[in-house]
This record gives sequence, structure tokens and C-alpha cells, in this order.
Amino acid sequence: MKPESEQLVRETWKQLEPVSDQLVSAFYARLFASNPAAAALFSNTNMTVQRKKFSNMLAEIVRAINDPDVLIREVAASGRRHVNYGVIDRDYDDVGAALVWAIGETLGPAFTPEVSAAWREAYALLAAVMRRAAAREQQH
Repeated sequence: MKPESEQLVRETWKQLEPVSDQLVSAFYARLFASNPAAAALFSNTNMTVQRKKFSNMLAEIVRAINDPDVLIREVAASGRRHVNYGVIDRDYDDVGAALVWAIGETLGPAFTPEVSAAWREAYALLAAVMRRAAAREQQH
């Protein structure tokens, strides 16, 4: 990632973290509306607990964003786990769109085109690592 993008992601996360449950709730609502099959993957999930897990994962990713070794290791492990949850390749696009939308809704006017581009860049990196790890996991 470009250093400017990393900085924007870290700065906006400081604004998002205190309202992360609102952010994650908006994310899941958008994701499930756009991809009902993804909603089915969570049919037996305690969504209060899941929102907290997702928020914690976002916080960890932001903290590790400038440490590629840690970031890739953690994100790849997540990609491998998601194979077992039934996540398919197409789901990554829907997740990215829902996440960036939810960030925009939560940030409001602070969601500038530059901030949008930074989060899209961050998500593209994460999704690429997760997809590759998932593909390798499926080969086993």
C-alpha cells in the first residue's frame, strides 16, 4: 500500500473505532441485502459476538497495516478459515463493497474520495491475500 493510503486508513480508523459496532452493523446489513447467500452463512451465528469479532479484526488489520509480515500471516490464516465457513471467491467482492459503503455511511462528510480510495486499496490487498490462501487451502 502507498504510505499515504496507510496513513488515511489509520487516521479514519481512529474516528471509526469508537463507533465500530455501528459500522459493523451497517456492513452486515448491506452485505446481507446484496448477497442473501452470505446471510445464510451466518444463520446460526450470534451476531452480537460476530460484530465484535469483526470489529476486533479490523482494529488488528489497521494496527498491522505497516507490518507486512504480520499482516500477511494473519490475513492468510483468516482466508484459510473462511474456506471452512463456506465463503466463495465472489463473496470477497460483496464484502469489499459493503465494507467501503459502511465506512462511508459511518464517516459521513469525512469520507472523501481519498479516504474511499485508501480503504479500497487496503481491502484489495487483504482480499488478494485471503483469496490466495483460500485457493491453496481448497487444493489440500
